[in-house]
Amino acid sequence: MNHSFQIIAESEKARCGKLELLHGTVETPVFMPVGTLATVKALSPEELTDAGAQIILGNTYHLYLRPGTEVIDLFSGLHGFMNWKKPILTDSGGFQVFSLAKLSKITEEGAAFQSHIDGSKHLLTPEKSVEVQISLDSDILMCLDQCIPYPAEEKQARDAMELTTRWAVRCKKTWEEKSGRKNALFGIVQGGMFEHLRRQSAEQLAELDLPAYALGGLSVGEPKEIMYDVAEYALPLLPKDKPKYIMGVGTPEDLVELTARGADMFDCVMPSRNARNGQLFTRCGTLNINNARFRTDKEPADSTCNCYTCRNYSRAYLRHLYMSRELLAYRLNTIHNIHFYLHLMEQMREAIAKGTFAAFRKQFHADQTECEN
Repeated sequence: MNHSFQIIAESEKARCGKLELLHGTVETPVFMPVGTLATVKALSPEELTDAGAQIILGNTYHLYLRPGTEVIDLFSGLHGFMNWKKPILTDSGGFQVFSLAKLSKITEEGAAFQSHIDGSKHLLTPEKSVEVQISLDSDILMCLDQCIPYPAEEKQARDAMELTTRWAVRCKKTWEEKSGRKNALFGIVQGGMFEHLRRQSAEQLAELDLPAYALGGLSVGEPKEIMYDVAEYALPLLPKDKPKYIMGVGTPEDLVELTARGADMFDCVMPSRNARNGQLFTRCGTLNINNARFRTDKEPADSTCNCYTCRNYSRAYLRHLYMSRELLAYRLNTIHNIHFYLHLMEQMREAIAKGTFAAFRKQFHADQTECEN
């Protein structure tokens, strides 16, 4: 077994820790840049390292379809294929079947779907999902789960939650037989926005004694207040001595608020996707670089940021690149946003270690409303 978790410090409900994995140590709370197709869009692995990335996320559904595990096997896994030396978490593919596949059908056996690329037919079972992730040599494997839309009726949420639990049992069996527990397997708590279903899901999955647990089914269109409420009551249901991961979240505000509620791990496409849409995250809010008032602005995107972009380029130049649709715009914007997210996590870890997280949280919100971009 090449994984363990240790809580280093706590500040109210927020906590920082160390997660030991096959390819290195991850300090939590941590944000994982999303590299769905074995790349965080516009950035090289070296730029990710320079920004402070400790772990990145890849996706089973996408990598299984293209380039295929037979190609990645030639490089002894995803790390060698993409030249990333640090840990990798791979999503199970369940959300992509739900959101991308042309046609899909969920049965007890698994998720049958047609590829969004070429229409070819596939069956993603719990066993297949784990086997693909083991082939990718992921440090963290995710159990296959059934995703549901928001809003959902209680019966739909219950059925999906119970199926997710049954699939988790099969995922664990395959993980133990094929991996020998070398990689870490995370269970996913479902149940929609229903507290009693979340509790039931958490209790049943805890019996499997997996290395860690995630909250799935959030950030799927529900109001932010509901997301925070679910996290408030669901995070304490997860084993305290194991990492707690909230999937697919979120804004800088979300990271701070969910860390305050006890979450340890996050991922989201927002920093890279918003960068490509001209939105830059800063200490005092979101800056839309296409705004005409930045045409002659000599200041960096964020005067408090020491990323490569802010050390070298002005808002005027970033706006020029973006308005001209130059490829460099996407790279420089993404470098800044990824750095901002990772630096935010570093600041939170330091505040928790010092016991000053409450003050940090208050100052963060005050800064975010300081100026209007």
